[in-house]
Amino acid sequence: MKSFESLGLSRGLVESVQQIGFETPTPIQEKAIPVLLNGNRDFVGLAQTGTGKTAAFGLPLLELVDDRSRDTQALVLAPTRELGLQIASDLENFSEKFKSFNIVAVYGGSSISEQIRKVKKGAQIIVATPGRLIDLIDRKAINLNTIKYVVLDEADEMLNMGFKDDLDKILSFTPDDKATWLFSATMPREVRAIMKNYMSDPFELTVGEQNTGNVNIEHNYVIVQENNRYPALKRILDYNPDIFGLIFCRTRIDTQKIAEMLMKDGYNADSLHGDLTQQQRDRVMMKFRQRALQILVATDVAARGIDVEDITHVIHLNIPDEMEFYTHRSGRTARAGKKGVSIAMISKRELGKVKQIEKTLKSPFKRMMIPTGADVCQKQLLALMHRVREVKVNEDEIAEFLPAIEAELKDVSKQELIKRFASIEFNRFLDYYRNAPDLNVEGKRGSSSEGGEERYSTGSRFFINLGKMDGIDVSKMLELIDDHAGVSKKDIGKIDLKGAYSFFEVEPSRAEEIVSGLNGIEYKGRQVRVEITEQKQSGGSRGRSSGGRSDRGKSSSGRNSGGGGRSRSSNQKGKWR
Repeated sequence: MKSFESLGLSRGLVESVQQIGFETPTPIQEKAIPVLLNGNRDFVGLAQTGTGKTAAFGLPLLELVDDRSRDTQALVLAPTRELGLQIASDLENFSEKFKSFNIVAVYGGSSISEQIRKVKKGAQIIVATPGRLIDLIDRKAINLNTIKYVVLDEADEMLNMGFKDDLDKILSFTPDDKATWLFSATMPREVRAIMKNYMSDPFELTVGEQNTGNVNIEHNYVIVQENNRYPALKRILDYNPDIFGLIFCRTRIDTQKIAEMLMKDGYNADSLHGDLTQQQRDRVMMKFRQRALQILVATDVAARGIDVEDITHVIHLNIPDEMEFYTHRSGRTARAGKKGVSIAMISKRELGKVKQIEKTLKSPFKRMMIPTGADVCQKQLLALMHRVREVKVNEDEIAEFLPAIEAELKDVSKQELIKRFASIEFNRFLDYYRNAPDLNVEGKRGSSSEGGEERYSTGSRFFINLGKMDGIDVSKMLELIDDHAGVSKKDIGKIDLKGAYSFFEVEPSRAEEIVSGLNGIEYKGRQVRVEITEQKQSGGSRGRSSGGRSDRGKSSSGRNSGGGGRSRSSNQKGKWR
């Protein structure tokens, strides 16, 4: 196994990474660093998140940049503020025993005048988010003519977040003879387009098979009815008392709602989404990094670039519609060679999507049963006993209190003492889960949905004059419908995105709200037009509607008919909607 020194790095850099705790290079570092140290060729590195990409490009960058010059020589672009700050911090740590660099992080949400001042002092390396860098370019506050190296980190994430035009503009201000290094977890056609337009004969390196998942992630899924998602989520959390995890939701509204419900139910949780101010985001992330939070509920966009060590679980409250989103979500765990668990909560109708992700990732998915009340109680009791066994006893300080304790308990037998001690913590779980129903949904992989789980058997299909060209993706469409029509995702079915328009399905009872809520609003300067195009009748026939009103809102096969598994224990709070 190679060492960092054998890769051609200077002694000072090797000492810095050893001081941080890096002993041997990861596969991406071992293969990329010798190539990048030449500094004279474009480079494309494809590797999953958590494999050490920052050191793979950061160490060669520090080796090549001249610390004696005040010119800006290297530009690192990252999709989010959090990732940008993490990269800048890592570069500073890497160079601690090597050279003295002025590394400036440029990002939104902080004083732009202060960032301009730091840049003008002479920043050899700038780490930036695209939006804020565009602001500096427009103000003529930054000179990119001296750039020798451009690094596009998490390129697929930047494109997924809609930064294509910003990237095009930024790269147009950099010299033609620069070296461009692109790192990505996936390689969609948009990333290929950047390679074609801005790179010349790049060295391409793939670590691990393309589109394969991190082998250290255990991929699981649970099948649950829509109205039982939140109770099932709590079961999973309670069954893993030592969890340090991320929960992903599709929309900001759901993220905030789930976090508030968890906090109300006594969980150490908080939310991260786009409606938070930068100060609020910083506070939440600091608490999560310091493990003052046990659970962070986040949207895909808000969680981009989160690099927090030792995350044990990633829970997908809704399985994402885009393959890349699942890859990035699950990649928040099992970083730096550690193990992690990804759990997707799905309906029976989404089994095909799980199979598709499994095939693409080339990683097996295992069905996990939602723990029963008895399972949770047993796991919590054993966890309590483990903490008792492992607790550190301060013999000197507790000694003076022991006589009084022993006197208080002198009439209690050892067996009775054990039972009473366990019950102090354990009774609340026994009370909560007494008579708790089984939340698992029967069904084999690939089977079709039945009964109440088939949400769209009587759905209405809508046309909307917004599509991919408007920057709309599935999560943005869900938010748009929720924000303006008040229709939550539980009532929204399949979304089919086209270039200039899209189609989506909605529960018939909400059709009038869709038409009245969305028609005539503006989205990015474009007036929205919505029409109902089709209604699926329970008998299978289809018919066109002349207007936007659905008169079948109370179909006998609606969501509230039937409904096994809806009963809950009396203490259970807050049905998730």
